[in-house]
Amino acid sequence: MTPEVPTVATVKAAPPPADRRAADARQGADDRQGADDRRGGRLDSSLVLTMLLVLAVAAQGPVRRALSAPVMQSWMTVFVAVVVQALPFLVLGVLLSALIAVFVPPSFFARALPRRPALAVPVAGAAGAVLPGCECASVPVAGALVRRGVAPAAALAFLLSAPAINPIVLTATAVAFPGEPRMVLARFVASLLVACVMGWLWQRVGRADWLRPPARPAFDGHGKGAAFWGSVRHDVMHAGGFLVVGAMAAATLKAMVPARWLHTAADDPVVSILALAVLAVLLSICSEADAFVAASLSQFSLTARLTFLVVGPMIDLKLFAMQAGTFGRAFALRFAPATFTLAVLVSALVGAVLL
Repeated sequence: MTPEVPTVATVKAAPPPADRRAADARQGADDRQGADDRRGGRLDSSLVLTMLLVLAVAAQGPVRRALSAPVMQSWMTVFVAVVVQALPFLVLGVLLSALIAVFVPPSFFARALPRRPALAVPVAGAAGAVLPGCECASVPVAGALVRRGVAPAAALAFLLSAPAINPIVLTATAVAFPGEPRMVLARFVASLLVACVMGWLWQRVGRADWLRPPARPAFDGHGKGAAFWGSVRHDVMHAGGFLVVGAMAAATLKAMVPARWLHTAADDPVVSILALAVLAVLLSICSEADAFVAASLSQFSLTARLTFLVVGPMIDLKLFAMQAGTFGRAFALRFAPATFTLAVLVSALVGAVLL
């Protein structure tokens, strides 16, 4: 057999080592040029940021005058008040959430709650009475319960009841309404009833694809201490961002609603209930402080003010944002309107009976 003689095409297809070295050199030069271009882009971005900062400093006079306007002063007051009131309890909820996620075994909840979700809902709702926190604390705790395998219906009942029937809130309500002890009982009964009914309603008609299980970063290979603080950092950044968004929306709407509308709405019993329900959503006041705000609205009936106290801890602007961030937008868009409607109806009924 005669050996195969390389053809011209074969020789051209296999360039000599010198040509390959030249091609590699050209490719390296192209890569360095691309890197230089990317560095130039970053420098340009820094230059743009510097120019914006210089412009802000140069325009500080008009900015200062805009911030000193009464509307902006009201906006900043409400925004800071909502954040300052809610942030300590948000941190408390985050710490409890991290404790549950890291140190509490899933078998604990299997033993503590009834196996049947229909019975687990009222047990979880009543358990909300022992958590001294507000609605900002209940969202991350409910998310941790879902992650640990608790039935969503029971976790949602806890989410709604904990901010409204815990000892701190009931004590604040008694102090705010010293001559009306029935207000404390009415708030407890109405809030617990709404929480249980919403839990049962979710168990009956809720779908798994409506509720997104809360995400949890993995801390495999770390000790429990590192996992705990990693969980705290994750939840503070996640829930805190939605708290700020909700507080900004509440401050914007508060600054735009004329005060005379409240006096006009108080004259009609039905309109007064709806008005204070909407006001509770817009103001987004922490549940530890809302009783004093309700007591100051003396032009409204006790039933209307009870509606304010029941609706606020269950659904407001910051809560909607936090629930959407924790459980998903599909969940919040269904859960929030149903909670609002049921809270208004139940509080009106309980107020008519007990007040």
